[in-house]
Amino acid sequence: MSRARIRLATAVMLSALAIGTLPASAYADQAAPVPAAAPALRWAETIRQIPLQGAVNVRDLGGYRTYTGGQVRHGLVYRSDALSKLTAADITTVAGLGLTKVVDFRIPMELQYDGADRLPPGLSATPRPVSDLGLYGTLVGAISSGDPVKQEQMLGGGRAEAYMRDIYRTFVTSPENRAQFAATLRELAAAGSGPILYHCTSGKDRTGWLSYVLLRALAVPESSAERDYLASNTYRAAYDAKVREGLKQSGRMQNPDLLIPLQEVRQDYLNAATAQLAADYGSFYGYLTQGLGLDLRDLVKLQDKLVR
Repeated sequence: MSRARIRLATAVMLSALAIGTLPASAYADQAAPVPAAAPALRWAETIRQIPLQGAVNVRDLGGYRTYTGGQVRHGLVYRSDALSKLTAADITTVAGLGLTKVVDFRIPMELQYDGADRLPPGLSATPRPVSDLGLYGTLVGAISSGDPVKQEQMLGGGRAEAYMRDIYRTFVTSPENRAQFAATLRELAAAGSGPILYHCTSGKDRTGWLSYVLLRALAVPESSAERDYLASNTYRAAYDAKVREGLKQSGRMQNPDLLIPLQEVRQDYLNAATAQLAADYGSFYGYLTQGLGLDLRDLVKLQDKLVR
């Protein structure tokens, strides 16, 4: 895609975002094969998972079609869960991605319990903590108590779901969180930067929100951005079920299904953030420019670098 065409396409995209409309053609499916690694996924674009033993939700964000006629480039943006449990073979695989930067959205408590990322020589994670409103501490406390009554009081009766919605709202309302997301988007847009990976603990909430924002900023249809967000449930399902079973077998939780709302991503959670976005900034474009402080030049750079 030529620079002139990118600028024109971006101008069209931003006009549509500003008034909250997209052409109907934006949502037309493009036929493509479904990857063997994710047989449950049935939509237009193929998701490219990076198979590792020590992380389950590592993906190349490329491949999505934009309604401006382009396609997000492969090999430049990766999203993942924590990389603290990578095996030696995993590290070799990650080295093959040619990453120049890894951004870690985890808070210090998560690092304390789960450990720092294990990365190829010469590569270290950049800490960029995004608040979880104390969720990790709450979860550790609930599980370590071993008290089913306390666990029900903390997580049952819709309380876990409400907690998740509150967390998603802070992706929009918290100046500190917005600054961390904005810094990452600017790095992704920088012309001289190489492939970048960003992650949190499960690679689904903080990572999922930024991926949703990035894809929409690149003029990927909202429906495709939502599917990418929801795909974490497919990639994490087996691992999360094993965690719940382990907690039950160990006697630490009589009802580990209380954790399911915390382990999953849900459209309802994403809707909480987008509703907050609309309330605070009027439109997605308003969130990009007023909330994240990105200007037209930043958005053009994103298009120029990440869309072909």
